[in-house]
Amino acid sequence: MTVINSIADLRARARRRVPRAIFEYADRGSYDEITLRRNRADLDAIRLRQRVMIDVAHRSLATTLAGQDSTLPLAIGPTGLTGLFHPDGEICGARAAAAAGIPFCLSTMSICSIEDVRAASSVPFWFQLYLMRDRGFNAELIERAAAAACPVLVLTLDLQVMGLRRRDAKNGLSVPPRVTLANALDVLSKPGWALGMLRTPRRSFGNLRGRLPGSEALSTLAEWIAGQFDAGATWQDAEWVRARWPGKLVLKGVLDAEDARAAAAIGADAVVVSNHGGRQLDSAASSISALPGIVETLAGRCEVLFDGGVQCGQDMLKALGLGARGCLIGKAFLYALAAGGQAGVAQAIEILRSELDVSLALVGRSDVRQIDRGVLHD
Repeated sequence: MTVINSIADLRARARRRVPRAIFEYADRGSYDEITLRRNRADLDAIRLRQRVMIDVAHRSLATTLAGQDSTLPLAIGPTGLTGLFHPDGEICGARAAAAAGIPFCLSTMSICSIEDVRAASSVPFWFQLYLMRDRGFNAELIERAAAAACPVLVLTLDLQVMGLRRRDAKNGLSVPPRVTLANALDVLSKPGWALGMLRTPRRSFGNLRGRLPGSEALSTLAEWIAGQFDAGATWQDAEWVRARWPGKLVLKGVLDAEDARAAAAIGADAVVVSNHGGRQLDSAASSISALPGIVETLAGRCEVLFDGGVQCGQDMLKALGLGARGCLIGKAFLYALAAGGQAGVAQAIEILRSELDVSLALVGRSDVRQIDRGVLHD
């Protein structure tokens, strides 16, 4: 049996276990995937500063994220279609996160509904919201998240118009997944996945139940989203959400200092520096290159979280060194879920925990809350 001791190992196993259309939905980016590659290259280019002969015998990885205690500076970020990577995938992710003591964020575009996940999880989770044309539906989702005792609402800002994801169109990605002549052999080569999907009743957007058109009208995911997401949304709409949400509000998708100032001005408790995993505007800045400027601009007015290519504990350490309070994982989470369900997600969290712990010691620090630019080479 192959030893799994990295996120790359989980990615390789995930690729073997789920259909190509599902795997590439998570794995790939938009247009020519320049930003996707930039996320990785820019993280790799940052050098850590090795230190020796410093007492690091007692180390702490605990912190707070958006006011919530966390055993790691890590949260599972919102990912759409999670329940197609593994049956009841959102429930698996929420349970693994709860067991590890870190936050889990449920996407509006989840397969399991808010109520499904709340009934199955002993720990409240975060909820992510997209602004849709139907503000009444947005208000309903906010009320449902509050009723589920979600402590944090994550409002995603960078998907008013969906980026051109060429691979999704070529793969014929649809919800619920449809078997066609083109993908039948691929699905048949993944019998474990296919059997799991047949057994679970959750194969469409749980939060949109009763509002989604019949599957025969849903030729592609992009087609449906293009007709529902609000390209006319402005900061006034974000203020509208702020006024209705009683808990912590996190704004995700900030890459520009001007937008960071606007986020702070409407009362956001935190921003997530993110380019949507390289899946929206291609040729945009990598998340890690945008992070220092946004931290400087905000100057402590609200918390800064990082999202954009975290694949190991050293990536987390680099983001913390540049001023992030913590990191979100999306692709790494989906790889782990596809590779092994709840156990796979637990394994991924433990891999990241171990890598961060060792790296923390080797840069001569003992507490993640004390990490600063001193852990990085100039």
